[in-house]
Amino acid sequence: MIGQLYVEGDLRVGGIVEGEVEVTGDVEIGDLAKVKASVSARDVIIRGHVIGAVVARKRLEVTRSGSLTGDVRVARLEIQDGATFSGKVSMGAAAEAPAKASETKPVVPEPKPVAVEPKPVVPEPEAQAATKAAAPI
Repeated sequence: MIGQLYVEGDLRVGGIVEGEVEVTGDVEIGDLAKVKASVSARDVIIRGHVIGAVVARKRLEVTRSGSLTGDVRVARLEIQDGATFSGKVSMGAAAEAPAKASETKPVVPEPKPVAVEPKPVVPEPEAQAATKAAAPI
């Protein structure tokens, strides 16, 4: 599967997934699964291979057969002996998915054009006098 996957409920992945996975319930990545995607769910159990950011609102478990390469945001984290993990961990009481780009607002307002009248740097009569004075003799 390549693309975005949104599931209301639980999901078990047993194959190859690329893109984005968002689940309201729990996600289990099976032993033979290869996931190259961002994953967001309540609980995430990784038995296979995941490359990508993971947000587990309650719990993330990487089992002894699992591997995870990517940053995670979790409330609770369990990495079993034999599992592999490479990435950064952000933990808290209630990990939440970061805001999507469409939901964000710029901090600095957009610049607005301003009407400006062009003015010479040196007043006109003084500019002519300066030019005459600088002319070679």
